[in-house]
Amino acid sequence: MKRVVVTGLGMVSPLATNVKETWQRLLNCESGIKKIVSFDVSDLSSQIAGQVPSEHVEQKSSTLFDPLKYVTSKELNRMDTFILYAIAATTEAMADAGISELGDEEKERSGVVIGSGIGGLPAIYNTSLNLHDNGARRVSPFFIPSSLINLASGHVSIRFGLKGPNHAVVTACASGSHAIGDAARIIQVGAADMMVAGGAEAAVCRLGVSGFAAARALSTSRNDCPEEASRPWDKSRDGFVIAEGSGIVILEELEHAKKRGAKIYGEVIGYGMSGDAYHITAPCADGDGAYRAMKNAINSANINAEDIDYINAHGTSTPAGDKGELTAVERILNGCRGTSMSSTKSAIGHLLGAAGAVEAIFSLLAIRDQVVPATLNLHDAEETFVDLVPLQPRERKVKIAMSNSFGFGGTNASLIFKAFE
Repeated sequence: MKRVVVTGLGMVSPLATNVKETWQRLLNCESGIKKIVSFDVSDLSSQIAGQVPSEHVEQKSSTLFDPLKYVTSKELNRMDTFILYAIAATTEAMADAGISELGDEEKERSGVVIGSGIGGLPAIYNTSLNLHDNGARRVSPFFIPSSLINLASGHVSIRFGLKGPNHAVVTACASGSHAIGDAARIIQVGAADMMVAGGAEAAVCRLGVSGFAAARALSTSRNDCPEEASRPWDKSRDGFVIAEGSGIVILEELEHAKKRGAKIYGEVIGYGMSGDAYHITAPCADGDGAYRAMKNAINSANINAEDIDYINAHGTSTPAGDKGELTAVERILNGCRGTSMSSTKSAIGHLLGAAGAVEAIFSLLAIRDQVVPATLNLHDAEETFVDLVPLQPRERKVKIAMSNSFGFGGTNASLIFKAFE
């Protein structure tokens, strides 16, 4: 099997419109979770979200997201926001990897795998209202392609001329992680030399928030102090905070990357998947599905659990989900106290199908900078021997990092990255 390395990173997040500022603000323990002001939330039980900084969102980011930096006004009307975020993050990742013009043969050996849990929900919601109010003649001919999940991969493929594998992953909140793992395997078996991989989501709209709130998945008790609402493993947690954005990585076959002198953030050494076979939304109480995903990733990486220095947890801040994952991690570590685990959702919320890709980037940056980000708002933690990195980031050795993502339907993914040697 061929070796796969990460050579480029791109991100649009609730903290910033790029990787560098997002990472800086994350390590400064800043929060990207705010009161929703972009649409009416007066009748919603959850009124907060992690939204990308823009003129419609109150944020402290030094840069606001400008769609026209990436697409024309004509193109903007033909794609929903999750596609736009994917294009923006890919643009940054390609530039970071030092990739500009590709030859014909290179294009045929380069592909795209971008996942999303929900896709164009705002387009679906707004078109439904338009259809009801104004009739079928007012439905845009671009409605369907603007909302289809695989059109994120499609637009990126067209924009950058990538003619290799063109694929989309839809596994709820595990989509971004599965996309990176699947893309890595495409390279490992020799079907491509380079892959653009990650996730994108933009489901923060009245329909999205109402739906998750109806499922009793969202935090509702801290609408007046949104920065404190996402509190993984804290005993007072009451649900996740919905968020939006995109994370994209450039994966390359090792010799291909070395040949062009690319900088390397780390190597993808492990990928594990599993299914709970238990419930459509609730995880197994004992975290068995999460445990098996991590175990499969560890086995594929040919390492021991105690070799893992840092785990970026799924850690959504739901009572059952956090407990199940913690139980699974305790089981996989088997008493080993040398591993730190934190949830960066405490700062940015839950990006659904984009979460795994964004958190994979955080894991790679932890390896690069030898620092693990904090779990914010963790004042009264569940009892555990695992270091949950409460409140402040910690400098420490990070040679191997694992990133977990779990989704509705009992779908689980674990990725393992290693410092490149």
